[in-house]
Amino acid sequence: MKIICIDDEPLILNMTVTLCRELPARPEVCGFANATDALLWLQDHAADIALLDINLPDMNGIELAARLRETDPNLSLIFLTGHSEYALDAFALHASGYLLKPINRQRLAEEINLAMRRRGAQSVPPAKGIQISARTFGEFDLFTDGQVVSFPRSKAKELLAYLIDRRGGSITRAAAFAVLWEEGLYDRSMQKQLDVIIRSLRATLKSVGAEDILEMKQGALRICPEKLDCDLFRFLDGDTETINSYRGEYMNAYSWASPTEAFLDRMQRRM
Repeated sequence: MKIICIDDEPLILNMTVTLCRELPARPEVCGFANATDALLWLQDHAADIALLDINLPDMNGIELAARLRETDPNLSLIFLTGHSEYALDAFALHASGYLLKPINRQRLAEEINLAMRRRGAQSVPPAKGIQISARTFGEFDLFTDGQVVSFPRSKAKELLAYLIDRRGGSITRAAAFAVLWEEGLYDRSMQKQLDVIIRSLRATLKSVGAEDILEMKQGALRICPEKLDCDLFRFLDGDTETINSYRGEYMNAYSWASPTEAFLDRMQRRM
């Protein structure tokens, strides 16, 4: 990991560089007191993350961020500033983070880790070359290469929706049954019915080349978040465009989705 820090205040610049170098990943860190030197350095070097002050002597930090985006569209931008009024301008450039000074060590580490997770997620190749995505805002749907996937059994689709809501967490068959049938009795007959639903889900995913997103181990089920794109995951990763696209509706067809919808509402207001 390579990080560049740009701040015209020597004490803050040195502290930021030191905090970054003390991260568990032990990144390479370079500090610059002005935008010009940073841009010159980037002509011959590459970086993963740029930590930017807003007020710089030779160029406004927002303008610098736009220049950096032109140099490397994948560069993650994190603003460190004492001026909260620039937040909207920063996120218009799809900034990865916006931290107010004085810098908090833990918050800085969290923002850098989040930025690296997002970069890593972008580099994960889709299963078998197929683009797999899920839409959870509004009605739930799964897509492969932009085409909506049709599920012969509605409860198989609901089971996949619930697994995505769990964001990679494992659920037992009994827990899956409780979600799909709520007040139903989990007897032998219904266990067989659940088996039918699970087989249907697996068959549907296999038919569109997406079977790798579902994992089954020792009777438990989970989806592999790293193998598909999803608006819910991008929202929770702090993707500004996705956060702004949320309109207060999440998996409308399913009552069990209400707690997550309320959580997303609170998160959007806070962000």
